[in-house]
Amino acid sequence: MSIFRGKWFIKIDPIITEWMSRNGYLLVRISIGIVFVWFGFLKFFPGLSPAQGLAIKTITLLSFGLIPELIIINGLAFFEVLIGIGLISGKFVRETLLLLFLQMAGTFTPIFLFPDEVFTHFPYAPTLEGQYIIKNLVLVAAGIVLGGKLHKGSSELKKRSKIEKAINNL
Repeated sequence: MSIFRGKWFIKIDPIITEWMSRNGYLLVRISIGIVFVWFGFLKFFPGLSPAQGLAIKTITLLSFGLIPELIIINGLAFFEVLIGIGLISGKFVRETLLLLFLQMAGTFTPIFLFPDEVFTHFPYAPTLEGQYIIKNLVLVAAGIVLGGKLHKGSSELKKRSKIEKAINNL
């Protein structure tokens, strides 16, 4: 007999899944926020972030070398901490998610610009920096989940739905 068919499991499963349903969004938002604050904060201190060198190299190339390294890394650090604070606080989540997706687009750029630094054997054996980049797929997916939840409570969406129903009833 499977443990997933026992009476105890049948009783506890709905309780656990209901708790997950009620708390999952908040936990994802806060945990992703913590990741951004933590990783962003590390960039304020030279040598602590494993992504620092590749991030500077990427942004330097994309900006044609017009932005000094100190501004690049501190700007990126500030940007990431700002995203984290936005997610943790729950304020301006829509705007915060826009920043998150812009930052993520930049994060994946080294895969195309510097594949030799992202992979020891392309495309299946990432370096530490490559692993750092690939884990961002989870952050993108979490951002999509968080963004999808925004529309459910959107008063604008509800108004549009009421208007569409009224028009269809004519």
